[in-house]
Amino acid sequence: MTMEELMNDLQGQKTIQADPNHISLENLFNEAFMSKYSSYKNFDEFLIKGNFQVKTEEDVNNIPDELFDRHVNRETKFANWESMLETANKEYQRK
Repeated sequence: MTMEELMNDLQGQKTIQADPNHISLENLFNEAFMSKYSSYKNFDEFLIKGNFQVKTEEDVNNIPDELFDRHVNRETKFANWESMLETANKEYQRK
């Protein structure tokens, strides 16, 4: 899944539910992935640490890129959100 595809998926819950190829953020950033690349057990803990008020995947899309990139860089082994997302997609596809 590319960043563009993720952004398209995040536009609304109905679109996400209708797409059989949609991968939830919980599945994409599962416990194994988060433990491997950060000090967090899950994606929710990672978001809470950044003080992001996120209840839906659409909320993730609304986080300013610069702010989210800084959080990713500081709290994970990735330089930015795009590289984290790309790696998560590659690892998910291998399963």
